[in-house]
Amino acid sequence: MKLQREVYIAGVGETTFGKHELEYDALGRIAALQALRDSNIHRPNVVQSAYVANATNGIVTGQTVLKDLGMCGHMPIINVESACSAGGMAVHMAIRDVATGFTEVSLGIGCENHTLHLQSGTTFSASLSDIEAMQGAVMTGKYALRAQRYMYETGATIEDLAMITVKNRRHAAKNPYAWFKGEISVEKVVNSRMIASPLTLQQCCGIADGAGAVVVCSKEMVKKLGIKKPIRVAGTVVQSGPYHNRPRDITGDDITETTSLQLYEESGIGPLDVDIVELHDAFTIAELLYYECLGLCPKGEGLRFLREGQATHGGQCVVSPRGGMLSYGHPIGASGAAQIAANVKQMRGQCPGYQVDPVPRVAMSHVTGGGLSGTEHAACTMHMLVSDW
Repeated sequence: MKLQREVYIAGVGETTFGKHELEYDALGRIAALQALRDSNIHRPNVVQSAYVANATNGIVTGQTVLKDLGMCGHMPIINVESACSAGGMAVHMAIRDVATGFTEVSLGIGCENHTLHLQSGTTFSASLSDIEAMQGAVMTGKYALRAQRYMYETGATIEDLAMITVKNRRHAAKNPYAWFKGEISVEKVVNSRMIASPLTLQQCCGIADGAGAVVVCSKEMVKKLGIKKPIRVAGTVVQSGPYHNRPRDITGDDITETTSLQLYEESGIGPLDVDIVELHDAFTIAELLYYECLGLCPKGEGLRFLREGQATHGGQCVVSPRGGMLSYGHPIGASGAAQIAANVKQMRGQCPGYQVDPVPRVAMSHVTGGGLSGTEHAACTMHMLVSDW
């Protein structure tokens, strides 16, 4: 979506990720209150629309989250469901409201609590009408197939895949919001329990609970609210996965490739200009594939990009500086919004102990959602953020 006027992120909030005893709505309120206070907003009627993302916690989730904040009754609250892309999509919709002049201030939230409701050892409920899901093609199995093919074509090893977990846990070592963090060896990753060959337990994101929230506003409201370090939204794109019932290259990701190309065009920013990126590293192989799909390196050179340290501090682009999903876990509806919150804090220099140096000026986020037969993913949401100060 080409922005029709300048849109800024005024404030962000996030909870810790992990297993929570608080229900999803309480987690959503915690993140929302943080974002509102970060935006110098103290009256609920300042916000003119809200989008709340959730995938598994029932109906009217947005109203349930926001009713105790006094935000029901005076503005539209829209509930967003798009599997793992939902949180990013909620923020996209809030940005669209401000960009088109429908509102001056809008709120995007993603929140989820899985562990209170999901039986241990089970996967998420698959679409009952999807032929691949009916035959047992859950996401872990799909990514395992992609890993096997990538290893066959490039000579990558399971140790190479394990390096991604090692990197992201190191990034998260001093991040108070991350669930899994600190030093872990390649050997420990490789020798952890096999889930779907070659993906071991430590190569898969944890099933987590958490929330993220983002307040977006117009340039005029930035001044009225007294925001000292607003982050400009340079671009935001949502696409649905193209359907093609034919053989396809599973080491690529068509929806990520087309979404990123549109984002680069609309923002006027290329992949080599991006300082940090939070991407959909639900499995180690995903991050490796996305280096190439996002254009951070040419096709076929993702393995070199990883081995040469181009995806960490001191490299070309710090990938998953918060630790990514491999460190945070992945609360489906929350992750996309939390990615944006983490990027904003990095751009403001507010990440003691895990701050990227120099402080990043350009940040990108990427989150996909859902697997459907004939598509790589059902949806993809991406954002490009810039600090102009």
